[in-house]
Amino acid sequence: MPASDPLRDDVRRFLTGRRARLTPQQAGLPDIGGHRRVAGLRRSEVAQLANISVEYYTRLERGNVRGVSAEVLDALARALQFDDVERAHLDALVRAANAPRHAPTEARPRDGGRTHLRAGVLQVLDAMTEAAAFVRDARLDVLAANPLARVLYADAFDTPARPVNLARFVFLDPRARRFYRDWDAIAHDAVGSLRTETARTPGDTVLAGLVDDLTARSAGFRRRWDAHDVEYYRSGRQLFHHPRHGDLDLDYDALEIPADPGLTIVAYTLPAGGPHAGAFERLRRDAASEDTAT
Repeated sequence: MPASDPLRDDVRRFLTGRRARLTPQQAGLPDIGGHRRVAGLRRSEVAQLANISVEYYTRLERGNVRGVSAEVLDALARALQFDDVERAHLDALVRAANAPRHAPTEARPRDGGRTHLRAGVLQVLDAMTEAAAFVRDARLDVLAANPLARVLYADAFDTPARPVNLARFVFLDPRARRFYRDWDAIAHDAVGSLRTETARTPGDTVLAGLVDDLTARSAGFRRRWDAHDVEYYRSGRQLFHHPRHGDLDLDYDALEIPADPGLTIVAYTLPAGGPHAGAFERLRRDAASEDTAT
């Protein structure tokens, strides 16, 4: 494998990382005892579980995935116990590694290169009066936000840089560690989202520049990036500590916009019967006041 081929290197690091995290017991293999020189499964054990030869698996793990079939990828995913996100990421890595190579060009974002959001998207955003909602792209740039989201994310918007980038906020702004009460989970998800996107759009030089900058400036980002974990930000509960209103536990949903690939509406709502209703109401009053002032 050419040492200078980053796409094949990503395949190699992803597969070796998934193999290292899985023990024989977790994979359903007998424990034969003795000293193991590798973390997790051996290559021979992965090959056995996937019903392929050790030589073929070794070739794949070295990043030589040309001509690999969907059936083999399915078998690998089962052997290494991939979730849906990891399985989709493997497909993206294989497509990228097998794609014709071209000289780097100016990035073409997955929103088709739009510089402005469609009016219909902005109308939907403004209509979400009971939710703090914003539109972000796959690089975690916030392209638009409704008044409630701007108040909720006041610290992130408290910068002259536009668009606001959530990964930069998480890793480079010290206020983020107080704002996100489960900062480690947010940091993991942010890196996993960017890692997923780099496989889908390997020619995006702007995304590559963002990753390079964060890698250089944040040891926390660098450590998580090297782990090759992947994530989709879909739904769940996020724990905030707002600088003015204190703790807020909010449900979130990430709603992809089919007409605008790469763009997602992220909406935060107060759980029915949940705590912090008073803080959320104060947040709403702040948003209404700021909206009226503008």
